[in-house]
Amino acid sequence: MTDSDVELEARLVEQETFEPPESFIDQANISDPDIYDEFENNWPECWERAAEFLDWEEDYSEVLDASDEPYYEWFSDGTLNASYNCIDRHIETGRKNQTAIKWEGEHGSTRSYTYQELYREVNEFAAGLRSLGVEADDVVTLYMPMIPELPIAMLACARIGAPHSVVFAGFSAKALATRMNAAGSAHLITADGYYRRGEPLDHFGKAQDGLADVEHTVEATVVVDRLETNSFGHDLDDNQHDWDTIINTHQGARVDPVSRNAEDMLFLMYTSGTTGKPKGVKHTTGGYLAYTAWTSHAVLDLEPGDTYWCSADIGWITGHSYIVYGPLAVGTTTVMYEGAPDYPERDRLWELVEKYAVDVFYTAPTAVRAFMKWGKSHPGSHDLSSLRLLGTVGEPINPRAWKWYYTNIGNESCPIVDTWWQTETGGMMISTLPGIGEMKPGSAGPPLPGVDASVIDTDGEQISPGQAGYLTVEKPWPGMLRTLYQNDERFIDEYWREYSDPDAGDWTYFPEDGAKLDEDGYITILGRVDDVINVSGHRLGTMEIESAIVSTQGVAEAAVVGGNHEIKGEAVYAYVITEDGYNGDAELRESIIEGVEDAIGPIARPEQVRFTEELPKTRSGKIMRRLLEEIANGEEIGDTTTLRNPEIVDEIEAKVSSD
Repeated sequence: MTDSDVELEARLVEQETFEPPESFIDQANISDPDIYDEFENNWPECWERAAEFLDWEEDYSEVLDASDEPYYEWFSDGTLNASYNCIDRHIETGRKNQTAIKWEGEHGSTRSYTYQELYREVNEFAAGLRSLGVEADDVVTLYMPMIPELPIAMLACARIGAPHSVVFAGFSAKALATRMNAAGSAHLITADGYYRRGEPLDHFGKAQDGLADVEHTVEATVVVDRLETNSFGHDLDDNQHDWDTIINTHQGARVDPVSRNAEDMLFLMYTSGTTGKPKGVKHTTGGYLAYTAWTSHAVLDLEPGDTYWCSADIGWITGHSYIVYGPLAVGTTTVMYEGAPDYPERDRLWELVEKYAVDVFYTAPTAVRAFMKWGKSHPGSHDLSSLRLLGTVGEPINPRAWKWYYTNIGNESCPIVDTWWQTETGGMMISTLPGIGEMKPGSAGPPLPGVDASVIDTDGEQISPGQAGYLTVEKPWPGMLRTLYQNDERFIDEYWREYSDPDAGDWTYFPEDGAKLDEDGYITILGRVDDVINVSGHRLGTMEIESAIVSTQGVAEAAVVGGNHEIKGEAVYAYVITEDGYNGDAELRESIIEGVEDAIGPIARPEQVRFTEELPKTRSGKIMRRLLEEIANGEEIGDTTTLRNPEIVDEIEAKVSSD
């Protein structure tokens, strides 16, 4: 590191708050701090502000119907269509030639769709779906990679009133079958394959394996020819149809958007639960679309004409809300990318930011930590001056990674929105508004206007600033899940029962996250409450320990698990990836231990610190801590088939065994 680098890092370490630049505030969509009081004093009617982002066929009769808590209904009796709101109305207001989607394939192939072109293909595929027997309220499963046909299929389903259920392309054939069985879905849209790190993957073969385990009749499957060659020798059966043939057959077709009640289901998204059986989270048309449009405008600061890139996969809720529905509802240009962030080189993302002059970039802390590890020379070799705002999503970001992102990607001129939300919330819940107030690295910020989030103790009482407790949400919000598909009892048990008092009419949503509250009302998310290690009777959050480790200079990423200990019951075991230019030696190990003790206390002192080149991760980037626990405890290693890098498990295990 140069002297200037050392000086910069020292200054940033000391700086605890950051203000948005005046130039950003001057152009921000929301810059008046009074918005918090306005929402508080005018709740729930304040959410009409979100509904105003949409075009309604029939006006709603009331903003919130809370007569059957916690089965809240938003914008009662209002009717609309999500596809119309994301496409048609932008054409009607003169923006038909504005680009809606910019797509970049892994090999450098590109496609773009204006709003007019998107309208045409969505209509043609909607007509094709109808020809295959899809009707309103039929659940259509989409098992597709990051190609434009995925959002086109979503919007076509929405156009005819058929809820979609997107299954992440990296999931297994068994996961596909499980979700199709749970949804009773009789229609599948998939692809022949896609590219990952230069290699074609046989996606259709996996889809066919999944179809073999579906317990009901699948009436039709549509297959996109992504690879453009029959690389794996698959032939289509009688009820399997080629995407291009369907589009060509219905060329020029126009399908009137089906009028949907605000409470009609827009999509299902299956997510993991405490029982291990996936939960079908139900999101509806009016409240969800209004909420994602409003948060795209307020938090991401999006306007028509912006070029915006969320690096998530549409197979997850982030891609639904902030690649497809939110950005297109407000009429912006959304960027999609098929490939990996480090293929063919580690500057790939910054190459695309420069190429497309991206205004707003939204990514995961996992990615930021990888960027740190790879070094600042990669973003430094590209012109990132188009960036106006940065965001993070998916997990808490530690202060050191936040500051690296702020400095090396944002050039200390882009505010960062560190957003907390879930599949179940539909959209962002806790974050600073980028044109208002200061940012505190490591803290998501205050609840958004109109969101009543609190941090409580085990008795349900609000905690004092500086203490840790449990995150809860006291009031409903428009983007919330309505129930779990065909399982109202589980909906109550998993989200409402813990801190609610139904007899008193008091319903409290519990997302099962731990959090801290500071004197300014900022909330720091500590991670899942079950992600804890019980050391000598003390419950320690793994996320807090990991944040302390990554705050150590020279550390890029860390994962902490509990290992068996004869005296303590459980002890802290840390697996650490170093930054480029640093060695995993005894000196760094001691610095890590000292950092944890300083940040949390001696009770959190790691029993072992293991240095590794990589951590075992799923294809979506989630660290498989279960495998690290098995290594720490010397247990037999379980299933590694869902990992994108299964070889790293053997490497870590070999290192541990040799010590």
